[in-house]
Amino acid sequence: MKKYNFNAGPSVLPDVVLEAAAKAIIDFDGTGLSLLSISHRTPEFDAVMAEAKSLFKELLNIPDNYHIFFVGGGASTQFFHIPANFLGKKAGYVNTGVWTKKAIKEAKKFGEVEILASSEDKNFNYIPKGFAIPEDLDYLYICANNTIYGTEYKTDIDSPVPLFADMSSDILSRPVDVSKYALIYGGAQKNLAPAGVTFVIVRDDMLQKVVRDLPTMVNVNTHVENNSMFNTPPVFPIYVLRETLKWMKAEGGLDAIYQRNLAKAKLLYDEIDRNPLFRGTVEKEDRSLMNICFVMAEGKEDLAPAFMEYAKSKGMVGIKGHRLVGGFRASCYNACPVEAVEALVACMQEFEQMQK
Repeated sequence: MKKYNFNAGPSVLPDVVLEAAAKAIIDFDGTGLSLLSISHRTPEFDAVMAEAKSLFKELLNIPDNYHIFFVGGGASTQFFHIPANFLGKKAGYVNTGVWTKKAIKEAKKFGEVEILASSEDKNFNYIPKGFAIPEDLDYLYICANNTIYGTEYKTDIDSPVPLFADMSSDILSRPVDVSKYALIYGGAQKNLAPAGVTFVIVRDDMLQKVVRDLPTMVNVNTHVENNSMFNTPPVFPIYVLRETLKWMKAEGGLDAIYQRNLAKAKLLYDEIDRNPLFRGTVEKEDRSLMNICFVMAEGKEDLAPAFMEYAKSKGMVGIKGHRLVGGFRASCYNACPVEAVEALVACMQEFEQMQK
């Protein structure tokens, strides 16, 4: 039976990327050595690192006054790396769910945190808008896409202070005006690679704004100045990330990927809205393209276990909603094919017919 991978992360990767990675594990770039056991300071891996950064800049149209570096530790380490480097007096945070709450907790250890807006009043089912941004902040911090609740920023904020964004789960899924951000970061395990590497995109001027003397590994300048190689980088995830970026370029670049993501999301959201057994959990204008969350319709809640079992029998993998919200979640990242979404929609329609 064919499996359709809707896991929220680690998530689906393109078949061509998996094939390249599998070959490299046996023989990396004709070296006769496994990718898992090469030195990260070989010319061959230098080329991988350089191409990964070059493709990142090309696909996301990153201006020349930005640096990209890769670091281990997972995106959650940035929850404290960011305030350690840049929070001198006060920072503003927009609270849109679990990941911003965790970031806020870490930031409070370094300075004052002002919650400029929050959607917690409605269980994080919308993106706050129209809030004031004080000009005395060291920075404004947002999470661009919220995997647990299924909300996503659809426009880039105009901020009078440096704007930082966690884009772990929607990086390179849609066009972004990078010039509006001072720093963008994210874990790779949604749209780019297996877990183990975090990307950071930082504007030049921020490198002079580190506010305290920090341990070497925490200082953002360390990783920029050492080309992501102050210590041994996560070689395998960076290689896979490079292969994923090559795949994206071959598929037509970011615009083509974005149009595909729009089509996939519309297909599934239209079915959620049409099917009397289901309902969405997010305000329509803030629905995520990446993480599509839904539950059984009012009065149909008792059918949830039966639908879950039926979906599994049809090859759907990873559609159980996060424990904090329940229901179902289909993560439709870049490498999720439209055929998978079509199969899920057919599954929902078949289950509907079974209830008649």
